[in-house]
Amino acid sequence: MSRRAEGAVLAVTLAVYLLLGVLYAARTPDWQAPDEPAHYNYVRQIADEGRLPVIAPGDWQQEYQEQLKASKFAPELLDRLDTIQYEDHQPPLYYLLAAPVYTLSGGDLLALRLVSVVLGAGVVIATWAALRAAAPRQPGLALSGAGFVAFLPQHLSILGSVNNDALAELIAALTLWAAVAYLRGARSAPPAMLGVLTALALITKTTIYFLAGIVLLSVLLRGRRERWSRRVFVSHLAAVLVPALLLGGLWWGRNLHVYGGTDFTGLDRHDAVTVGQMRTDEYIEVVLRGSERQYLEHLFRTTFHSFWGQFGWMSVPLPGQVYRILGVITLGLLAGASVHAWHARFPLALDGVERDTLILFVATIVLVTAAFALYNLSFVQFQGRYLYPALVPLSFVVGAGLTGWARLIAGRRPLVHWLPLGAVGALALFAFYALETYLVPNL
Repeated sequence: MSRRAEGAVLAVTLAVYLLLGVLYAARTPDWQAPDEPAHYNYVRQIADEGRLPVIAPGDWQQEYQEQLKASKFAPELLDRLDTIQYEDHQPPLYYLLAAPVYTLSGGDLLALRLVSVVLGAGVVIATWAALRAAAPRQPGLALSGAGFVAFLPQHLSILGSVNNDALAELIAALTLWAAVAYLRGARSAPPAMLGVLTALALITKTTIYFLAGIVLLSVLLRGRRERWSRRVFVSHLAAVLVPALLLGGLWWGRNLHVYGGTDFTGLDRHDAVTVGQMRTDEYIEVVLRGSERQYLEHLFRTTFHSFWGQFGWMSVPLPGQVYRILGVITLGLLAGASVHAWHARFPLALDGVERDTLILFVATIVLVTAAFALYNLSFVQFQGRYLYPALVPLSFVVGAGLTGWARLIAGRRPLVHWLPLGAVGALALFAFYALETYLVPNL
């Protein structure tokens, strides 16, 4: 594929993503995205009161919130919507960026949703850049992986809402791109850049705190491969740690001052405030009558469903037949990735940088999955979106899977090599179909 063709495909992918993103933002009924009122109120408090909010008792109102969801946010119940503030413990970067848009638009919900859509465009570009750096000889893999990120229906739903996930995913994708480029010794990714990106992660969302470990791992991997002296290793490590600890330390110090004790993230206060939120042990004992096997079944099934598409506040699933087809597709992608690995003589043909990149990607998936599992040990949160910080390596698997099948059946039919991009186009059509057929009519 020529550079011009690659650029054209990426431009079309971005254009279609922006169209779909705007449609999801405009067509999704107000407040019908997970936690959207609480995220909106964080922005409102910054814009109207000129301060960072503090989570406090009363910010979580279980009965009122259930009434809102059950009534599909009926207008007559919205008089107290501004009191839903249980996201006030979150790190502030996304909300600080969104506050000027709130002020300029007079608090318009769609305008704030479009902030997330624009950040999502950055996620698509950064994913492509990270996969291009990871597999520089396979532009089709990077394009199809970026397309998967752009057109995944549930992902579009999240990126079309007021939510700090969009910025968190952008920083995660940029950090992984920088880490891969850093492993290759690229001048475009000095260690100080890794430090700044880590610092931004620390003031964006706790679900991407794992990036600090990924960045440190990249320094260790490169230092081992290049046999650095202690002086070089310490200089790279300092370039990473100093900006991260300076900026992260400011936020943590503020939290220690506000919440006291050792609650440097505000999560302990959040757990104390959200009384009534379903706990895992309660769910197993009361709802499932002590069946841990059923709990695991519910966890895996609902997480898989909501990774692809389960809209609103998890209240609008796709039909069972659709999920069964998506299950077959997922297995097919894993099989195709195995075919791709076999054609690439994995792992024998990998050079040192490629092996280190693979280690980073695997570590990302493991850390994100572990954090999701730990969260569900305390709270019932079977939401696939919590796996989205690992979308870059997951999209690498998708791209490899599509490329593997294309290689297997191509033979002398060169048009088959465009099969991965055709599959991505089909996903875009499915995302539009899901929006108009399931999301909008049922919310």
